[in-house]
Amino acid sequence: MRLWEGRATARVATAGLTAGLLVLAGLALWSSVSAQATTAHVRDLNDSSERWSRVLEHINVADNALRDLQVKRTEQTIEPLQNSVASARGELEWLRTKGQPDDVAVASRLLPLYDQTGAILRKVIADGDPLQADQASLAHSSLRRQISTQIGAKRLDTTEYLRAADEKNASLRVAQILAFVLDAFLVGLFGMVLLGHRRKILRQAAKNEHEAHHDALTGLANRTLLARRMETAVNKACKKNEPLALLIVDLDRFKEVNDSLGHHSGDLLLRQVANRLSWAVRDTDLVARLGGDEFAVLLPGVGSAENATMVAEKILGALAMPVTLEGLELEIAGSVGVALCPVDSMDGHELLRHADIAMYAAKREKSGVAVYDARLHERGASQLTAVTELRHAIDRGELFLHYQPKALADTGAVCGVEALARWQHPTRGLVRPDEFIPIAEDNGLIEPLTRYVIDAALRQCRAWQDAGWEVPVSVNVGAACLLHTEFPGDVSDLIKRHGLPARLLTLEITESAIISDPDRAVDVLRHLTDLGVRLSIDDFGTGYSSISYLRSMRVHEMKLDRSFVTHMCTDAGDSAIVHALVALARNFGLQAVAEGVEDQDTWTALAEAGCDVVQGYFLSEPLPAEEVVAWLGDRAAAHA
Repeated sequence: MRLWEGRATARVATAGLTAGLLVLAGLALWSSVSAQATTAHVRDLNDSSERWSRVLEHINVADNALRDLQVKRTEQTIEPLQNSVASARGELEWLRTKGQPDDVAVASRLLPLYDQTGAILRKVIADGDPLQADQASLAHSSLRRQISTQIGAKRLDTTEYLRAADEKNASLRVAQILAFVLDAFLVGLFGMVLLGHRRKILRQAAKNEHEAHHDALTGLANRTLLARRMETAVNKACKKNEPLALLIVDLDRFKEVNDSLGHHSGDLLLRQVANRLSWAVRDTDLVARLGGDEFAVLLPGVGSAENATMVAEKILGALAMPVTLEGLELEIAGSVGVALCPVDSMDGHELLRHADIAMYAAKREKSGVAVYDARLHERGASQLTAVTELRHAIDRGELFLHYQPKALADTGAVCGVEALARWQHPTRGLVRPDEFIPIAEDNGLIEPLTRYVIDAALRQCRAWQDAGWEVPVSVNVGAACLLHTEFPGDVSDLIKRHGLPARLLTLEITESAIISDPDRAVDVLRHLTDLGVRLSIDDFGTGYSSISYLRSMRVHEMKLDRSFVTHMCTDAGDSAIVHALVALARNFGLQAVAEGVEDQDTWTALAEAGCDVVQGYFLSEPLPAEEVVAWLGDRAAAHA
């Protein structure tokens, strides 16, 4: 079938049909010209034959009049003979001058004889000499014989000419039939080509229609088709009171897959997710990709919010199955927002916004599924406002740092501070870190926030050094920073800008940040270590701990999470964990730092366990930068 759609076939059919039609037209023209020539020639032959017949008729009339005269000479017999004398001369003259070549030859030969016969007849009429009459009669016989021969020759010529013309026309007819058959074949071929191209055009139109309404990567419906189907479904739901649900599905941590494994792996993951979503719903439901890692599922006739929630949980269950990408097994999760029509809205666009708000609520609350209500709308608007305000706060320098001191567990000597970000909102006042840090992490602001904090901490460290105090400073690093190879260069630029030794900066990283992309994280950490920056694993033991990473990464300290430290004196399990982690740190040559030290007993227990550094409210609460120097002075005086 593809043969009829090829360009070569189309060219052959077009060229062949054009040539065939030209040949057929040429043959038709040739046939017409030939027929016209035959007609003209036959007409000339007939005209000559007709003239010879008239000449013969005149001679017969003259001969009959001569016989009548010989029988009886009267006025009645003389007059016809007089009238017939030279009556055929005009015809003979025409044949001699305008006839065919053979007519010219014969007429030229007979005309003198005819004139001579006419002269004899005149003498017969004048004196009635019988000898002259016999001589004229013999002349008439000779003329009749030669003219009859010429007429017979003319008829034979006509017959031969017509036979030859018929043979030529027969060959022409055969050529015309062959040309007609060939043209019929070419017309059929051209028709097949036209049909093939029509089918091709229809397929291309269908393909264009499909591409205009479907996602190129996953083959699912796109936003355009979703809007069209949703408009129809919403109208039907409102008229027949058959509730429908719209689900917005968003993958969690998809950006990490893209950043860690590359966009090709991200595309493979999206295709698998699309297949799972399609399997999890009915054939009458519509699954669409809105863009990125966000999908929509339209559930007409779902009945109730409970049924829609069941479908959403089924979708999450399908997503929870492990995914294998290029030999790596990954676990993915998602968040689903549910909005219903006509309960939440009777407008498709508004329904989409409500489902989107519910999805972000599910993501924010880590609940998996959230059903829209008006309060979520208010919180969603507040969330968007908070993101914008946080971005402006970073740009305008509304964030500031507090510093919590750290001390050696055995001597109590201060060995550094941890920089902790604070946000002084112009209208809401002081915003807690546990409120704005998640906003920064979820909305791509953690990297500029991290750079802002490192810059501010190094600036303050420089100010302390200029005042005579060398105070190492620790800064928490967002997980996303370890996925970007340019991060060590940014840190190096900041250290050089403030003219500090790199050893005064410690970057605290979380285990989850390392686990998400170990190879890239280890490479970034190696470059940071090459700068001379100290590295600390924060909240060790609470994430996806892997001892192998302690061996492969050049870190300097292990920071024990407060969840184990705070109750170690009253909880045997926590105490055992702390002792094990401190021993692990010592075995790997790492400095053990315990945070969350709230009392002297905990400090003493940590020192006895071999912990190197303690941090917590028992030592000091986080202090503004301007109070740190005074606190250091008081601490030094107390230990003097």
